[in-house]
Amino acid sequence: MLDPAGAAVTLFALFFVLLVLGTPISVAIGVSSLLLGLAYLPPDVIFFVGAQKMFSGIDSFTLLAIPFFVLAGNIMNKGGIAIRLINLAKLLGGRMPGALAHTNVIANMLFGSISGSSIAAAAAVGGVMAPLQAKEGYDPRFSAAVNIASAPTGILIPPSGPLILFSLVSGGTSISALFMGGYGPGILMGLSVMLVIMIIAHRRGYRSEARTTAGEVLRTFWAAVPSLAMVVVVIGGIAVGAFTATEGAAVAVLYSFGLSLCYRMASWREYLEALKSSAVTSCSILFLIAASGIMSYVMTIAGIPDIIADGILSFNSPITILLIMNISLLIIGFFMDLTPAVLIFTPIFLPIAQQIGMDPVHLGIMMIFNLGVGSMTPPVGSVLFVGCAVAGLRIDQVIRPILPFFLATSLALALVTYVPWFTLALPRFLGLLQP
Repeated sequence: MLDPAGAAVTLFALFFVLLVLGTPISVAIGVSSLLLGLAYLPPDVIFFVGAQKMFSGIDSFTLLAIPFFVLAGNIMNKGGIAIRLINLAKLLGGRMPGALAHTNVIANMLFGSISGSSIAAAAAVGGVMAPLQAKEGYDPRFSAAVNIASAPTGILIPPSGPLILFSLVSGGTSISALFMGGYGPGILMGLSVMLVIMIIAHRRGYRSEARTTAGEVLRTFWAAVPSLAMVVVVIGGIAVGAFTATEGAAVAVLYSFGLSLCYRMASWREYLEALKSSAVTSCSILFLIAASGIMSYVMTIAGIPDIIADGILSFNSPITILLIMNISLLIIGFFMDLTPAVLIFTPIFLPIAQQIGMDPVHLGIMMIFNLGVGSMTPPVGSVLFVGCAVAGLRIDQVIRPILPFFLATSLALALVTYVPWFTLALPRFLGLLQP
């Protein structure tokens, strides 16, 4: 039997070796956990318990919200909703230098507030904005960096699959409070990207858009109202308790499908493709959750969370503890996708946060923000890959242009970490948290 420190080293060494060998991350999580579990339990017991943990890990009504929100995002991408949000974003960002880059950021925030997916936002918005920016003389590498850096706002501004996942793993943190707590940090992340754009646009002479007439403003806004109304219906309904997050996700699917039918921009074949894509994505996520159930169990019997918590809590200053947590998560985000990172490290960091008096809602937003920043970095940044693919660029071409945005969003992360007001003010105002 290994001591907790040896078990931690063995588990993560096995995990990363399997990743290097090209093993899918969900399989790597499950296999490395079972191999370590053999050091503590007989083979028949660990495999039996592992199967139980896999099934119990996904036996949750709340988890149904994730495939529904994935499907809603795919329908919106196919059905003409994204282009109306982009037109509204052009209206909002058009008077600033580097207008099309600001439009990209605002569009990602708007699309994220409806789809809840940074990857969907990077694909949908980036696919429309890249040709427009190239036509206006924008550096394609800069355009891609803007799209990649702003797409993670979609996992902070609700609805958000990762926030639902955090709620489940953390033992039932209020989804309504998490959703409302995501608005401030999500907007702050978007503003930090726009600040960098303003500086770069001023240096390079990127111009603003031509002035629009009052009639164009009204037509553009009116065309976007049905899409924006979905936010009010779904998020408002969840916040006031009219329905659960899962029921709200189902409402989002019905709303987006009905709206897409009205726009008549997608064929039935495209709707079938959206269903297929949503099923594949949802199965991948659910299998990750199931495999992570084994890892959480094995880590618990090996005492790994306790030894990590004791090591971090040996620093008496909450400021230092939060700094260590953030640096650890940033490093984790370089090598691990957001979903498995939330599943694996929430049970480790939650007791530490409780020890220093940190609200679980604050912790959840900090973790998702942090891992969202990690999604724009190599070697495992999912948003980075999608953004580069949409722009038709290699990853190495985007690394340097994205560095200023990485620094800006990291400073915004520090504000969210050390100033809880950004996260907790709105949930407390709405009575979702105790003052």
